Amino acid sequence: MYQFSRSLYRELAEEVRCDPRARPGETRLRFLGICESAFERLAADRHYFARPARSLFRDVRDLFPLSAQLRVYQAIERHMAVATEYVDRHAQAGVTLDGAPLSCHATTRKGTACQREPVPGARYCPSHKHLDDGVAVSAA
Repeated sequence: MYQFSRSLYRELAEEVRCDPRARPGETRLRFLGICESAFERLAADRHYFARPARSLFRDVRDLFPLSAQLRVYQAIERHMAVATEYVDRHAQAGVTLDGAPLSCHATTRKGTACQREPVPGARYCPSHKHLDDGVAVSAA
């Protein structure tokens, strides 16, 4: 996810408003850190990160002048859409971003993570597929 966060940083770094109380470059480093953590969260927890663009914009909006905020939001939305598609494509292929097979999102009766592979296109293995049905019903 490094490439997505750095691409967004390169596009918007010039517009970051420098804080006169901070050391030179500190505000840009803060912006970079916020970008990287948002994209890492997207990669690690895709299903529980409902609106990643909105969340990232809320975290960085105070770093930009008001006149640039529309452009900043559009850039964030564009980069998050591409990153989301990338993560979803890997999930459909049944692998994580580092190439390891996906694992079921459920926990066993003992409280440990289920180690089985999920059904293709789903978050859960055959033993826990009933949990996926509950999510689809509540979303409808």
